[in-house]
Amino acid sequence: MASGSDSASSLAKMLQILQLFSEDEPVWSTAAIIEALDTSRSTGYRYIKTLHEAGLLNAVRNGYYGLGPRIIEMDLQMRLTDPLLLAGQGVLEELVGSVGHSATLCTAFRDSVLCVGEYRAPLSPENRFTRGQRRPLFQGAVSKVILAHMAHHRLKAIYPKQRKEIEAAGLGATWGDFRATLGEIKRNGYIVTLGEFNPGVYGVAAPILTDQRTALGSVGVAWDEERRRDVDAERAIDAVRAAAATISARLLEQERRPAPAVVGEAG
Repeated sequence: MASGSDSASSLAKMLQILQLFSEDEPVWSTAAIIEALDTSRSTGYRYIKTLHEAGLLNAVRNGYYGLGPRIIEMDLQMRLTDPLLLAGQGVLEELVGSVGHSATLCTAFRDSVLCVGEYRAPLSPENRFTRGQRRPLFQGAVSKVILAHMAHHRLKAIYPKQRKEIEAAGLGATWGDFRATLGEIKRNGYIVTLGEFNPGVYGVAAPILTDQRTALGSVGVAWDEERRRDVDAERAIDAVRAAAATISARLLEQERRPAPAVVGEAG
């Protein structure tokens, strides 16, 4: 019988298959999957069969697979039940209506930041950050403002592993500089960046905070300095901070509500 550690390792290996699929490579052959996993044919076939039966992989033609329909079903469930999305309902729309720039709702995901919600302004360029896309933890307003509000122990763990990326992003050449830069962002309660992903594009973001003052996510807006010379930056900053505060307050209210009764619980 396999040990618990062996089972966990096998599960992690199987789930690596899902990470192979991307916009550039949406379809993989059985042989290519097994080669990428560096595993035996029998194990590779078993993994693929398990994921296919779970609806996480879909056979697009003989011996070739894409991501499965269960993922679409799970995405709908996330849209209907995720606390961050529920707390942000209507907020991004109001933000876009107030400042006229596209707005995003983001959360930390591993050593990156993931867009979980968006609302686009009219005539917004198609290459803007969108739901399901990730960005580095050290670049862009929506990322840096989350980073600044992370717990001290997490920052201590991140810094030695990614000090080169941190320095390249202008966040400090030493641990002391890094902490000082993040401290300034934290004190301000927002950050403004320019051109970190698209030349000439401003970004403004503010953190969504827990009652412990750590960041669950961020709200951000972006605009092109050439196309939008009419922008009132201070107004955008105030509106983004207000939107983030609203979502933070709603999340705290959700936490304070009594938990629903368990199905089947005796009355």
